[in-house]
Amino acid sequence: EPEKRQTSPLMQFLNRLRQSATPREGAQSSDKFVAPCPSSDVYVVGDVHGRSDLLEKILTLIDHDIEVTKPVAPQVVFVGDYVDRGEHSAEVLARLCSLDAELVDNLTLLMGNHEKMLLDFLDDPARFGGRWLRNGGLQTLASFGVRGANISESAGPDVLLDLGHALRDQMGKALEEWLRARPLNWHSGNVWVVHAAADPGRAMEEQKPATLLWGAPEFNKRVRPDGNWVVHGHTIVDQPGAAHGRISVDTGAVFTGHLTAAAIRTTGEITFLQT
Repeated sequence: EPEKRQTSPLMQFLNRLRQSATPREGAQSSDKFVAPCPSSDVYVVGDVHGRSDLLEKILTLIDHDIEVTKPVAPQVVFVGDYVDRGEHSAEVLARLCSLDAELVDNLTLLMGNHEKMLLDFLDDPARFGGRWLRNGGLQTLASFGVRGANISESAGPDVLLDLGHALRDQMGKALEEWLRARPLNWHSGNVWVVHAAADPGRAMEEQKPATLLWGAPEFNKRVRPDGNWVVHGHTIVDQPGAAHGRISVDTGAVFTGHLTAAAIRTTGEITFLQT
């Protein structure tokens, strides 16, 4: 009998990768997955992160697309993460809050994990301040004109407490209450929009808030068995995409200058608008 050749460690690794990428038995592949079918056309916008310039550009692109395609009463949904890292978080929040009052029936602004970190900071600056400042909170403080916004991420509890009070004063009660009222998901037909992810092992109506805001380990590994499409931000991708029931729209606008919106038609067609 011919001697069996040993498989190199590299080939063993590549084989494991191929096996892990193979859909599990019973899972639906992308070509068998039911097309998204919202009850009306919907535009889903990715993470803005304080880029007020890109926010205005994507709104203009959506307006133009609506004029060209003439959908009936389209919906616009933002996936959250309006604040932090970029330089104009205060301006972004003011603009979106104003739009929300104007387009109440056609606009939904979800909460992202960065809004949650900001609110946690307001509730308990000493406990949550370090985490928030390490993840872009310094830029948000500066955008609201809070003195001491150039402090170290390792500021002491007294300094953090003072910053929390100052930020609350600058934001005002109305904006804070509006931010706290942001929903965690939106859906129409078999299309669900969340900030970060959804657990494929749970019904969409039973998702945990932490999963929607921060993600789930199995989200990109398993296809949902219920035929629902999940549109999400949070995880930066080089290019927006739609496959296996997932639509990714976070193209790292604050770093790349590319803010993306997915246009999902009632026909099942998906196209992407990008600054």
